[in-house]
Amino acid sequence: MNHAIRVHQGGGPEVLQYETCELTPPGPGEARIRHTAIGVNFIDVYFRTGLYTPPSLPFVPGMEGAGVVEAIGAGVTEVAVGDRVAYASRPLGAYAEARNMPAHRLVKLPREIDDETAAAAMLKGMTAQVLLRRVTRVEKGQTILVHAAAGGVGSIVCQWAHHLGARVIGTVGTDEKAAQARDDGCDHPIVYTKENFVERVKAITDGVGVQVVYDSVGKDTFQGSIECLASRGMIVSFGQASGKVPPFDLLALSPKSAFLTRASMPEYTQSRAELVQTATELFDVMKKGVVRVRIGKRFALRDAAEAHRALEGRRTVGSTVLLPGS
Repeated sequence: MNHAIRVHQGGGPEVLQYETCELTPPGPGEARIRHTAIGVNFIDVYFRTGLYTPPSLPFVPGMEGAGVVEAIGAGVTEVAVGDRVAYASRPLGAYAEARNMPAHRLVKLPREIDDETAAAAMLKGMTAQVLLRRVTRVEKGQTILVHAAAGGVGSIVCQWAHHLGARVIGTVGTDEKAAQARDDGCDHPIVYTKENFVERVKAITDGVGVQVVYDSVGKDTFQGSIECLASRGMIVSFGQASGKVPPFDLLALSPKSAFLTRASMPEYTQSRAELVQTATELFDVMKKGVVRVRIGKRFALRDAAEAHRALEGRRTVGSTVLLPGS
């Protein structure tokens, strides 16, 4: 019997229903995965609420997980039965004990990385790789600003950017999160509930500003992000935890000749080669200890609604995972 979380209509966490659902044999090009751990991400919230349109109703949310290949369909060459694998891509459907997944979107896990860590790291870690190595290429001597520096992506970005030699400024909501961000290589954590982050960034940089702002918060930070930029700096928007950025006058970027992009990890891992390269680089920094993935909270799969409440309430530090069978 296979269980999954299904959403029949958009809404709050209460629409996440734990149900029995049928699982067909894997079709051509597919592999069936028995999940051992499932990643929880803000994009899951966006689909649950209807901010992002799901493929159909009802649907099973989630696009990140790790587990073991139980069966393969015709023509599958990328993985074999018994392989430990992980993924972070569409189609949706990760909030389930088992699922079928296009085999070309799966990557094999190194023995050094356990399943829970993989499920916590794939989407956030590959997003960090894309932000730091592809959308922009952070180098020694640069100064960057990371919003939500103690969050799942922010924690990895801080560690990785510090390793690359950047000076890292980060915004967080509490002193506890500031301590974690500092431990993750954030040179200047700013508790935005106590300090004006724009004024602090200007003070830290002697008025010059930062070369890059990585902004997953959206509405509440966007205007301030513009003000924090150095001349010809770039805002990399990759989320909207506080809400969508409202329409704005493009001329607001003109005084600094600033750049703005809305980055999406799936667009940078469209091909099998790009996916494998991105995951391999992530696994490499994890195995070397450059990046530590914190799992702040674990929930049983049936308690997915509680996981979403914690995430939306900003009561999480690091990554959150769901555990089937718990």
